[in-house]
Formats: sequence, structure tokens, C-alpha cells
Amino acid sequence: MAAATIWWLLAGGAVVAELLTGTFFLLMISTAMAAGALAAHAGADVVLQLLVAAAVGGGAVVIWYFVKKRLKAALPKDSNPALNLDIGETVMVYGWNPDGTASVKYRGANWTAIRRPNEPENVGAHRILEVIGTRLIVEKHF
Repeated sequence: MAAATIWWLLAGGAVVAELLTGTFFLLMISTAMAAGALAAHAGADVVLQLLVAAAVGGGAVVIWYFVKKRLKAALPKDSNPALNLDIGETVMVYGWNPDGTASVKYRGANWTAIRRPNEPENVGAHRILEVIGTRLIVEKHF
């Protein structure tokens, strides 16, 4: 059996394992195995095929690790619209309390709204920026 065929079978096996487990890093490893197969098609010897596969796989895993780490740090879970579907929704504020809060009706329940820092006490439509427990951090919706 040709070396390229073995590389392609290993890459396919890694993709199947990734689909069964949901581990994205296995997809990076399958990319490395595909790079090894391409090196085999180019006529490289086995040592060079292994070096190409190791470099591509290791590089892909390291790059994806830092990309994922940077994306997690970008938005906390309380203000991440991918995790909290309330972010970006609109609530009506009819008046502000002296302590800087307002009682708003949202999703059939009463919530406490808090203005974003340095935001004036405007009434009307406000957009939800963050959800902390039962408190909504809001800003004026224009």
C-alpha cells in the first residue's frame, strides 16, 4: 500500500473520531495527516512526510489554542450574545429610581435595570448589554 494512501486513511479516521467525540483538535491532527499525504504525493521520503505532518499538526493545534484563548477573553459570559440570547434585546424604561435602577418588564417578569456607567437617565427603549443574575445592564436605544 502506498504511503499517501496510508496517510489519507489515517486522516479519514481522525475526522471520523472528531465527529464522534466533538474534539476540534482531532480535526487539526487530520489536517496534519493530509499534509503528510500531500508530501507523499510530492515524492518526499518517510522522514520528511513525518516532519511535515508534525509541523502542520503542531502548528495548527498551537495556533487554534491561542485563537480560542483570545476569543474567550474577549467577551465575558454575562455579556456574550452567543451564550446569552437576551443581549441586544430591547426593554422599555418608564422611569428611574433615585438609586439608579429601574423596574422593567421583560419576558413576562419584573427585572431590575441598571444604566451603563456615565449613561444619562433617559426613559424609553433601552438595549440590554449584559445580564448579571436578575439585573439587566442597559443603554439607551436610538
